[in-house]
Amino acid sequence: MAGTALVLRPLIISRHFPVQTHPHKSPARLKPNPTRFRARNPLRSSPEQNPNPLEGTPKFSLSFRSVSGLLERIRDDGISLEILYIALPAALGLAADPLASLVDTAFVGHLGSVELAAVGVSASLFNLVSKLFNIPLLNITTSFVAEQQALDNNGKGEGGLARESMDGRKYMPAVSTSLALAAGIGILETVALTLGSGTLMNFMGIPVDSPIRVPAEEFLTLRAYGAPAVVIALAAQGTFRGFKDTKTPLYAVGAGNLLNAILDPILIFLLGLGIGGAAISTAISEYVMAFILLWKLNEKVVLSPNAIDGGVTRYLKSGGLLIGRTIASLLTMTLATSMAAQEGPVSMAGHQICLQVWLAISLINDALALAGQALLASEYTRGNYKQARLIVLRVLQIGAMTGTALAFLLFFGFGSFSSIFTTEMAVLDIARSGVLFVAASQPINAIAFIFDGLYYGVSDFAFSAYSMVFVGLVSSAFLLIASPIFGLAGVWSGLFLFMSLRVAAGFWRLGTKKGPWKVVWSESEMGMMEE
Repeated sequence: MAGTALVLRPLIISRHFPVQTHPHKSPARLKPNPTRFRARNPLRSSPEQNPNPLEGTPKFSLSFRSVSGLLERIRDDGISLEILYIALPAALGLAADPLASLVDTAFVGHLGSVELAAVGVSASLFNLVSKLFNIPLLNITTSFVAEQQALDNNGKGEGGLARESMDGRKYMPAVSTSLALAAGIGILETVALTLGSGTLMNFMGIPVDSPIRVPAEEFLTLRAYGAPAVVIALAAQGTFRGFKDTKTPLYAVGAGNLLNAILDPILIFLLGLGIGGAAISTAISEYVMAFILLWKLNEKVVLSPNAIDGGVTRYLKSGGLLIGRTIASLLTMTLATSMAAQEGPVSMAGHQICLQVWLAISLINDALALAGQALLASEYTRGNYKQARLIVLRVLQIGAMTGTALAFLLFFGFGSFSSIFTTEMAVLDIARSGVLFVAASQPINAIAFIFDGLYYGVSDFAFSAYSMVFVGLVSSAFLLIASPIFGLAGVWSGLFLFMSLRVAAGFWRLGTKKGPWKVVWSESEMGMMEE
């Protein structure tokens, strides 16, 4: 209940801790100004005049007033603007990769169904490896770079002051350490994917005599040569995110994907390389993307092996926790897909449409989580806990509103665009019934993803991992019991439970004030920040 109150009562909390920040700069420690917004809203009175502003307010109007008040806050509040300033370019950047995959699919589809299926299998394997090892590095880099930048800005970094080179570039060991790890991980992925392509195909259930076996191995092997660029680019993106800069990664990703779209028809059709041309095109675009990011990063930070510090152990420990977390999440989602497949091809097709819509929309929530992570990591490291609390509250409030808006959009708009996925009425009927799950889960999904970002912002990686394992086990048990009885309804209920338990775990963590949250929410720190 404590966590729920934080989200539902923004007007009370925000009056005690108003903040004004510039959307292009990190929030500074400011003096409280309780009178700032009173003139704009006559419903607000001072605490002395009305200790409980919600007392006597009709219950049906609470939601409307809270939402309208929050909209006003987003317009006038510096924290909300900074969250959106970071999240909007991030959302566009996150959407660029799925769009690039659609372009690849469109070109390869003209080669034939065998080639298209081969690309699907190989891309799934490559993305699985990337999700397991690369995404944890991305999230850890964002937090560690934001922490180090905050320490340097406060004069608490190595040597007491932020170290700079003769040309003004910053000396940040967290960046060089992350890039060195990225290069090592990328090389290992290349070796594993090229030498183990046959074993991986067996794992995917593709027999040696299958017509898609040879083209799938060809695509995966060529695609693997781009793995170092992928990991390095993600580490560089994490660094820029730690700087609260999501525009530079957007430009780099956009340029890389545009090049991929240009090279695809040239290599696939004009030069006659077929499916191999698609893989080469993707790999080239990834190296261009990594080069742009490193070039821009080198303008700000000293990139040198001599800058690598002893933080490798911290990276590896935190990365191991997040890899375990990712495995727990992937196994639960894979089990749900497996249970849906047992309902037959028509049911599976309808479920797949719903799942893809669900995952596509989650990119918006990921962007909000990213913004919360970067801002929270910075203020938490500075010891500005009052500002950190406001960031937590505001990003949860914006997430709840975003999730609700997406729920209404899907509920009323899915029927208009559902036919672009298929023309089979039986599949469409299942997809349209499943959209009730997709729509209803959006507010829950938004909060769940945002909690992930908040965990990372205070380096609460252990709880993030252990809670995901527990939630995954409970949800998987539910899926195994409910799916055979209720069919797809059981599958969707299991996924809804999976996300709901993640939200419950997040509110429980904040409410109990354990781990790093003990300092953020301690009454003594609240008093200190009033000075």
